[in-house]
Amino acid sequence: MPPKLPTPSAVEQRPPRAELEARRAAILEAVVSEYIGTATPVGSAYVAGAPGVNVSSATVRSDMVALERDGYLVQPHTSAGRIPTDKGYRFFVDHLAPPGVLGSGQRQRVRRFFDRVHGEMEDMLERASALLSELTPYAAVVVSPSHESATVRSVQLVSLAPHLALLVVVLSDGAVEKRTLEFTENLTEDELADANAPLQRAMVGTELTAAAGRVQTDRAWGSRVLDAVSHALEGIAQAEEGDHVFMGGPSRLAESFDAVETVRSVLSILEQQLVVVTLLRDVLDRGLSVAIGTEHGFEPLVSCALVVAPVSFGDSERGAVALLGPTRMNYPQALAAAHLVSSELSDRMNEAWGHSARGSERRGGRGDD
Repeated sequence: MPPKLPTPSAVEQRPPRAELEARRAAILEAVVSEYIGTATPVGSAYVAGAPGVNVSSATVRSDMVALERDGYLVQPHTSAGRIPTDKGYRFFVDHLAPPGVLGSGQRQRVRRFFDRVHGEMEDMLERASALLSELTPYAAVVVSPSHESATVRSVQLVSLAPHLALLVVVLSDGAVEKRTLEFTENLTEDELADANAPLQRAMVGTELTAAAGRVQTDRAWGSRVLDAVSHALEGIAQAEEGDHVFMGGPSRLAESFDAVETVRSVLSILEQQLVVVTLLRDVLDRGLSVAIGTEHGFEPLVSCALVVAPVSFGDSERGAVALLGPTRMNYPQALAAAHLVSSELSDRMNEAWGHSARGSERRGGRGDD
């Protein structure tokens, strides 16, 4: 007897592999999208009616079991729906998430902010972190560009009192450093004014890390001023070896996580600037825009996701903006916000200080290490 041909119903029960994978991808997308919005395990009844699915609840349950077996979903407890795993979120981000688009009002707000922001770079970065956090329900982090290869654009000594002076150093990347100098003996304003010209000659165009040594070689003015300036420059250079971290919206973490201990742990980590900088730079160095759960390799933040975008100054990336929230964050929204702020911040910095940066490179300044 010849073998029986499959009946139409049997063919329907064994769809082609591509069709099956497309359906399971649609099911995964429905689960992730719904869980991001509700933080509630998602059941088959909801998924069956989601866009791109349109199959029976029984078929959805079967495919959800398969997705769970493959590590994309997990069932938190018996009779509950499913929630995404880190692997499920990663597939969603890489293959399923729609392009993120901020509302026109939000985009205009960002552009108005950068059109109007003025002042020192640190103040702008701090305010930018607050702006980024207000665009999303997550905590925002902005890491300042490293001043390691910045050159001195201008330097000025200003008399505050007979025995006090203010040293103001403006760097090529827009940073402004101020230090108060105290002298054991009074200085006249003429003595202080006479020091400015040789101070400019010794420092302008020199990298910050080398400025103290350059000052020590120029004895064109009194050693009292020289010693005080040199000591202050050494302190500035040491302080600038590390990056500055600005955080916006830390209170939003309490809204994002249910467990108080998780919030405390995350806040404790964010207070450790070196850890934050290392974490963000590692994510960027691996070519990632998103690090989910265990992907960033930092155990205290396994319940968190990071969305990171570089801040470019000249031809190099010297800073970063990031959003930190739970793994069930709205990735399209977070990516759109981070990339818009990083792009506007990069443009603003290059517009304000790019000419000086390019000039310093022509004078032999180093690029980003």
